[in-house]
Amino acid sequence: MTSTGWFARMSPPERRTFWSCFWGWALDAMDVQIYSLVIPTIIATWDLSTREAGEIATATLLSSALGGWIAGALADRIGRVRTLQLTILWFSIFTLVCSLAQTFEQLLVARTLMGLGFGGEWTAGAVLIGEVIRPEHRGRAVGTVQSGWAVGWALALTAQVVTFQLFEPEIAWRALFAVGVAPAALVLVLRRFVAEPPVFEETRRRVGARARLREIVSRPLLRITVLTSLLTTGAQGGYYAIATWLPTYLETERGLGSLGTSAYLAVVIAGSFAGYLTGAHLADRIGRRALFFVFAIGAAAIVVAYTSVELDDGSTWTLHAG
Repeated sequence: MTSTGWFARMSPPERRTFWSCFWGWALDAMDVQIYSLVIPTIIATWDLSTREAGEIATATLLSSALGGWIAGALADRIGRVRTLQLTILWFSIFTLVCSLAQTFEQLLVARTLMGLGFGGEWTAGAVLIGEVIRPEHRGRAVGTVQSGWAVGWALALTAQVVTFQLFEPEIAWRALFAVGVAPAALVLVLRRFVAEPPVFEETRRRVGARARLREIVSRPLLRITVLTSLLTTGAQGGYYAIATWLPTYLETERGLGSLGTSAYLAVVIAGSFAGYLTGAHLADRIGRRALFFVFAIGAAAIVVAYTSVELDDGSTWTLHAG
């Protein structure tokens, strides 16, 4: 059986849900990564400090956590697909609003509101794909959907190259944010082609919309909730700390310029995409726990190697946020 045989065996509803979640996550990633790509330009244009630029990124991530909680509750009340539609519209609209910001405070508010939709989309999409795909394909399907993040990052990078070629930097960063409204069109696809998972409909008929937040912080789910929250906080926190500042670091600290930074990021994105697909395949082979363990060790080793490489001037690569 080929490595893609699982995809061929999916039913039409599974495939439609798969591609909708894939592109939802990809376009979510595009809107999120736009900010990291324009940080150097905004700092220069508005004379911001790296602390202020970091506050915007931090506010986005914190609000995305809140958005995940809200979307989770909504998904149990109004459905997975409807929640996915709302969150995509939300982050698309507020990404567009970012392009109109005139001050640091306005951009801070716009990105914070955008973060609610960003976190909510991830939550609704993950639940939807997890409930629709049959168990024997679930690990590979969910992991492959996650590879959409690398695709969205690549789309953001491509849009940056185009907009900064067409416009002066003071206008280009606004044009790049304006591109971020494009994901709103995906809502039309969701409305027409994707239905609620049968398991959700069955649960609604059986118990109604009675799920309460206290259930996941009570026995027997408390231990799972705490451990998975700690795991994802560490993994996601480490990723976003690096991904947010990597373009700025390469452009300002290493002097690569916008073109050199884009080329470097293209390699990182390609590696990210390969990692997602590899993890997706291994998830159903070695199990989720072993996969986390192996990739965590590999990530730690790469970070150590990355920060220890000596350059021609004898210095080492170090990543910092100012």
